[in-house]
Amino acid sequence: MAIELSDKAREIVACAKALLAVGGYHSFSYADISEVVHISKPSIHHHFPSKADLVKTLVAVYREEARTGIAKLEQYARGPLERLQGYTNFWATCLRNRDTSFCVCAMLATELPTLPAEVAKEVRGHFADLSSWVSSVLEQGAADGVFVLQGTPGSEAEGLIAIVHGAMLSARAHDNPDLFTEILRPALRRLTRP
Repeated sequence: MAIELSDKAREIVACAKALLAVGGYHSFSYADISEVVHISKPSIHHHFPSKADLVKTLVAVYREEARTGIAKLEQYARGPLERLQGYTNFWATCLRNRDTSFCVCAMLATELPTLPAEVAKEVRGHFADLSSWVSSVLEQGAADGVFVLQGTPGSEAEGLIAIVHGAMLSARAHDNPDLFTEILRPALRRLTRP
């Protein structure tokens, strides 16, 4: 189900997403968005009465985009390994192009104790969706003999997701996008070897 937003609201959300990816929830204000989007703060409040409303919508849009991306992987990838590679290649490309060099939900997860409840709920929902999908890919890969799991599909999925987000963090910390792929390569290789 598509989230209905006006063009200006989408522009506000995109600006907030870029600001959030750089510094987190507490690093920006409506004044920052106003300056970038060239809209008054009261106009931003018209679209999003509070920052929590804005970021909740941002995460909902992000989740919708993630579901669309996963659906494309499910449709076009030729099996579980290619699905996981598609997921990790997406982030490798983002890091190289510096589009969105960090998962917004990973950034927000670091701030969960201080986030408004409605935002935290959306962030947790993203991770539940992602965990469920990665777990299903690993389970299918194990059933097909493509993957050798050392734990349950759920625990393996959580481990892989942690490696992906940790690799993003390392790539960012070292200002080296290629480090992401270097870290992920052995993790994917381990899944395919007995």
